[in-house]
Amino acid sequence: MSSYASQLHEEQQAVDRAYGRLDDLRAEMWQRLDTVRAAGSHGSPTQRSERDSFATMYENRLTQLRSVEDRLVFGRLDAKNGDRHYIGRIGLSSPDHEPILTDWRAEAARPFYEATPSNHGDIVMRRHITLSFREVVGVEDEVLDVHSDQVGQASSAGTLTGEGALLASLSSRRTGKMTDIVATIQAEQDRIIRSDMNRAVVVQGGPGTGKTAVALHRAAYLLYTHRRTLERSGVLVVGPSSAFLHYIDQVLPSLGETGVVSRTISDLIPGITATAVDSPYAAKLKGDRRMTSVVANAIAARVRVPAALPTVTISGIQVPMLATDIEQAQADAKRTRQPHNKARETFIRSMLTSMQNRYAEQLDYTPDQAELNRAMSLLRMNEQVRKTLNLCWLPMTAPWLIDQLFAHPERLKSLAGWLTDNDIAALARPKGSPLTRSDIPLLDEAMDMLGPDPKAV
Repeated sequence: MSSYASQLHEEQQAVDRAYGRLDDLRAEMWQRLDTVRAAGSHGSPTQRSERDSFATMYENRLTQLRSVEDRLVFGRLDAKNGDRHYIGRIGLSSPDHEPILTDWRAEAARPFYEATPSNHGDIVMRRHITLSFREVVGVEDEVLDVHSDQVGQASSAGTLTGEGALLASLSSRRTGKMTDIVATIQAEQDRIIRSDMNRAVVVQGGPGTGKTAVALHRAAYLLYTHRRTLERSGVLVVGPSSAFLHYIDQVLPSLGETGVVSRTISDLIPGITATAVDSPYAAKLKGDRRMTSVVANAIAARVRVPAALPTVTISGIQVPMLATDIEQAQADAKRTRQPHNKARETFIRSMLTSMQNRYAEQLDYTPDQAELNRAMSLLRMNEQVRKTLNLCWLPMTAPWLIDQLFAHPERLKSLAGWLTDNDIAALARPKGSPLTRSDIPLLDEAMDMLGPDPKAV
């Protein structure tokens, strides 16, 4: 057996061990899932809920274990003290907790991507392992410490190389789907991938330079490093088109992450799909950051004091709706700093309480609580009161607000003085027009400002 063949044989044993452990874990998860499913729907609601949670957990783990089948192992790090660490898509340990495979995102794997001959720490050699299915078909070594014994060993074995793994990846057969670059991440890319979570990262580069791949690997790294935090909030990948999302849809699963949500701008908001397209000029206007203020102004314009205020009859008593009470209730609501629809609840409560007090003031006796409650109920159900309260603080949904915004050019002009007549003409459209992709960010902004959908008075 040649020296190179012996190296392949040696690595095949390590790879077989990793895949063997992967198979064992899959079988274990299947067994646990079957046990949970066999329990059926018996037991208390708490027990059923607990079984459902376990079933979901086992299913997610199985999905992860299946998705890392391809090229499970792709690297090895050799330390000065003779220790070897195999690098792969996920971390694997034996039942006795002996490390078998180090997750590529772990700190221990960082030298695989960033070590250089001038800065390699305790690592003396980096080996790239190439698999075809579960078979080792190639190994290439980068000696980082020129004074180590690995120089001669790699040279005599015919495994010594420089950028062989990267070149092989670049020349590999294309499948029409983006694949991960986990085995060939370069040092500059790795620094981006592992950069701090608490800041925005902008990846710039020309076409085909790996911007998308780096961004997806960063998402996988952050999920590994900050899993508890990100599992609560979730991770969203936004792409320019469905075709693009289809192109990249196997990258994160192949890195062991299956819980990421992917959306285009058009279907970013659940339950809403944008089907129309604006002109480039209108789209640019809607993307102007000043449109945030326009949306805020449109909402603020729906909080007002009507010129004509009614007096309603409650149990034979004339109860006026006074401008001073409305202004006070509006001030109370604004002080809560809640979104519009949520703050409206405070306005309604404050205004009805004021009217209840106006009712009590008309009586020549002190009403008991039952009478006050009855008056409050009658006020709440009174049609004139309901209409006037809506005029004072209009309940709104985001789609309705955006529709109204562009369906009334004069109103839009009053809300956005910076828009020219040509701008207004480009943005104007008939009431009830379908939403456009460029509306989605405005809808998102409006939903944040409005809060939950409004409740009836």
